[in-house]
Amino acid sequence: MKTTIYIEGGGKTKYLKSELRQGFKLLFQSSGLDGKQLKIVASGSRNEAYSDFATAFKNIKSGETVLLLVDSEDIVSASTKWEHVVLRDSWTKLGTEENIFFMVVCMESWFLADTTGVEDFFGQNFDASKLPKNINREAIDKKQLYDGLKKATKNTSKGEYGKGQHSFKILTHLDGRKIEQHGKYSKEIFGYLRQVL
Repeated sequence: MKTTIYIEGGGKTKYLKSELRQGFKLLFQSSGLDGKQLKIVASGSRNEAYSDFATAFKNIKSGETVLLLVDSEDIVSASTKWEHVVLRDSWTKLGTEENIFFMVVCMESWFLADTTGVEDFFGQNFDASKLPKNINREAIDKKQLYDGLKKATKNTSKGEYGKGQHSFKILTHLDGRKIEQHGKYSKEIFGYLRQVL
């Protein structure tokens, strides 16, 4: 089955969108997924990702599946993923829970599942002790996460963490098997891809 996944991120530039596609491709491959039947689309903003997904969903052909992967932005308290985005973003529900997936609270929270990979990217003077320690990584809010990343990286040769500057490059250093174990929502997306690919 041909699977297309619309992912939040990449901004407006071709370069960053290319970095996102490459980063996620290598991340999924490192978890053992065969990405030959997976098309990754870097959509830009959160709303643009939903819009791209919605257009594709409404025009889907037999033998195809389309998925949406976005940051939850907030700690998820709703009973379903669609309920979360309907309440938070006023999106219209399209499809089932197997069409929408979350990076909780954002992609950077996945870094906490493989700090060795993050350290491999930043190199000397990366201080993992400055990262949030909550055992439930999906209950760490964005401010706490970004503050920790900045403190952990400020003395490295690559400098303080910057989203556009570093985020998708870091993905190429991470072990997808560790990211899959990050929490409930990462297990959902990796698990679903194992079923369909």
